[in-house]
Amino acid sequence: MKKSINIRMDENTLAELDRYGSLLERTRTYLIEKAVTTYFDTLDEIVSDKRIDDVKSGRTHVMSLEEVAEKLELANV
Repeated sequence: MKKSINIRMDENTLAELDRYGSLLERTRTYLIEKAVTTYFDTLDEIVSDKRIDDVKSGRTHVMSLEEVAEKLELANV
């Protein structure tokens, strides 16, 4: 199910979006939706980099498989 949202864009960006929409025979909504879903890959990389930085700085503790099994009381399974 799609939901409606309101966004504000710079007039030049909106004009460029309309130009591409016209050339590709696509709506603003389609182009914005495509741009956002494509950007998810970049966001995944940013989140991954942050998690790695958190581990390296000690802000996040990494547990071994053995520690997880012990914590879940699965050590004797």
